Amino acid sequence: MLSLFRVTKFCAAITVAAIILTGATSQSYAETGSVRLKITKVGFIVGVGGGSGTLTFKGRHYRLSIGGVSAGTIGVAGMDLVGTASNLRTAADIVGTYSALSAGIAVAGGGKVATLQNSNGVVLQLQGRQVGFSASLSVSGLTISLQ
Repeated sequence: MLSLFRVTKFCAAITVAAIILTGATSQSYAETGSVRLKITKVGFIVGVGGGSGTLTFKGRHYRLSIGGVSAGTIGVAGMDLVGTASNLRTAADIVGTYSALSAGIAVAGGGKVATLQNSNGVVLQLQGRQVGFSASLSVSGLTISLQ
């Protein structure tokens, strides 16, 4: 009788411990910041782009440097993009190479919308206007670094 009581007590203790440990698993709290990017792209078959930007995250402003190369670009264009950067745990998570498959033509100004993701899981959702002439059907590599 005494051993049955000990086994029941031991099982109850194991069950309580499992419930506590399950509830205590740490969740990663990813947050969202706002982004403003100014990019210039020039190219004939192979395009080169660069620019600067700002990440606003947890009330602080971080300066960004932007670079990238794309294939299949013809023209000269400048873009002013604004949007959000989601899945950020720290500001450094925005650093990395973003890829997107894009097809677009803009003559003397046109709307651009892009959703990009890096290897840290950060998703940029950007929108804005493009000024100039650019025709492209390309896989673009956009690299962002903190200044």
